[in-house]
Amino acid sequence: MFSSAVPYKNQHYDELKKNCIKDKVLFEDPEFPATNSSIYFRKPPPGRVQWKRPGEITTGQPHLFVEGISSHDLNQGVVGNCWFVAACSCLALKPNLWKKVIPDWKEQEKNPEDYAGIFHFQFWIFGQWVDVVVDDRLPTINGELIYCHSKTNNEFWSALLEKAYAKLSGCYESLEGGNTGDAVVDFSGAVTETINMEGEDYFKDQKKQDTLFEDLLKVYDRGGIISCSIKGEPHEIEAKMANGLVKGHAYSVTAVKQVRLGEGHGLLAYFKNETIPMIRMRNPWGKIEWKGPWSDSSEEWQKVGDTERGNLGITVEDDGEFWMAFPDWCKFFTDVDLCRLINTSVISVHKTWNEVVHFGSWTKHYLFDVTKEVDEVLVSLQQRDMKVHRKFGQGENLTIGFGIFMVELNRKYRMHDILTQKNMSTSTYINARTVFMRCQLPKGRYVILPTTFKPQTMGEYMIRVFTDVESGCRELTDDQPRVRCWSSFLGYPQAVTHIYVHGAEGLQNQDSTGGADPYVVIYCEGRSVKSTIKKDTLQPEFTTSAVFYRKKPRKPITVEVWNSNAVKDEFMGQVILSGSVNDTSNPQRLQLRKSGRQRGDEISLRVVTSTQLTAI
Repeated sequence: MFSSAVPYKNQHYDELKKNCIKDKVLFEDPEFPATNSSIYFRKPPPGRVQWKRPGEITTGQPHLFVEGISSHDLNQGVVGNCWFVAACSCLALKPNLWKKVIPDWKEQEKNPEDYAGIFHFQFWIFGQWVDVVVDDRLPTINGELIYCHSKTNNEFWSALLEKAYAKLSGCYESLEGGNTGDAVVDFSGAVTETINMEGEDYFKDQKKQDTLFEDLLKVYDRGGIISCSIKGEPHEIEAKMANGLVKGHAYSVTAVKQVRLGEGHGLLAYFKNETIPMIRMRNPWGKIEWKGPWSDSSEEWQKVGDTERGNLGITVEDDGEFWMAFPDWCKFFTDVDLCRLINTSVISVHKTWNEVVHFGSWTKHYLFDVTKEVDEVLVSLQQRDMKVHRKFGQGENLTIGFGIFMVELNRKYRMHDILTQKNMSTSTYINARTVFMRCQLPKGRYVILPTTFKPQTMGEYMIRVFTDVESGCRELTDDQPRVRCWSSFLGYPQAVTHIYVHGAEGLQNQDSTGGADPYVVIYCEGRSVKSTIKKDTLQPEFTTSAVFYRKKPRKPITVEVWNSNAVKDEFMGQVILSGSVNDTSNPQRLQLRKSGRQRGDEISLRVVTSTQLTAI
């Protein structure tokens, strides 16, 4: 994930800094000049803007960091970018991430005689780390920074980081009204999942609430990043509620924990103590906190022992950070971004994922295989960020989503009739930058179909597929078998047949008193597809399908049912199908035959044949 970064606008930090030191000048960035065009395209700031370097802003010695980096460093400015400030607060908690985003941070803090007024930062943009150079001229009004700034007036890492992000986005105003999860992804290459708390009604459903807390705890414990907000109407944005929370405002989650009540000694006391699920957050304003139960100075903290309070760092300062009981959090917050740092390292001792990344536009199909009996699959569909186009009136995201279809076990070509396929899951369709899905899929072959909500809409996307074991995820490029130079000798398919075997009923094995472990095999022109084995049943649901491109359509198709045995599998019966284009395409129930005799057991299936090879 941490590959070498590509210089943005072809600006090479080392080369530019070296030239500035040689010429004894401070860097002035021609790609992001100190002019109004770098600040706004529609709404100017509330006052006369002056661009100043850090030494002109603070009376002390300016630094990138003062006493390290902390989530408490940041305060929001006049632009509505609390989402970015919340993401920075989260970033500050992860040294392995901020040291990538702020590379060479010790070198960038060098002695004054080496100072050249130039800094660089790195962001993960659309699958690639990008190195962004900026000068240190920052916009001020009345001598004070007007955007993101540190509590300590001679610390400038957050203001410079924001400037680099604004440069990527076109100007500072383009940062207004963004998404914390998107910024976290740009800081880390993480995968973000957005949860609508209102839609799922977590506050009223204890089981859902417990599951959600476990998910959040797992994401937090594995180094992930969490943020949340309260939805508000346009006139309510950043409006303070009576309980101290702020609507339309992004909060960074700084801890998720089961807090232990009471205090005792020894192992017995440990198991007898009660715990309560809690969550800690920070307001990017650096002030204005929750006033309800478990707020900093509330009496509920008397239920917690001195040791636990010390571990949690409870204070009564209005520093913007506070704890909430999880049920209250579920009651008031409406939107949550879970950013998972997906571990793909083959040498890790922790849970690792197999990742496949593809880029494309809205006409492609992606095929992958689940080879375990059941596997958890993560899919992230991200469109290219449109913030940079906002100043030209073209900054709206497309409404996007995707479907996952279970297809024939031997499919090699693109789908043309999705109605013949089993839709396993469909994402939400939303005009967000990223759409995410997490689902459990049984063993089989699948196709992901990313689409825009409006047909014929152009755009670029990146799709990332994560599975427990390698899935062979690849793009389906061909619509049908290719015509080869030898096709005139060996023949070319004249028809295509799709066969779907639903299941069987009333199966009988040699031991009439016992069950069976049946499976089905479909044969056509020397090729075959075999289902998984269904354990201990005489009425199996195979839900198995196959597609055959047939050079000799008059040759029949055979469907056989077998019983899996340790020594030798038992043949349980078969049906022979013509697979003609004139045959019914409706579901059928056919009796199995064995040794030429018709039996009482049945198999249910559906066969569709067409001379149009792109019909299926």
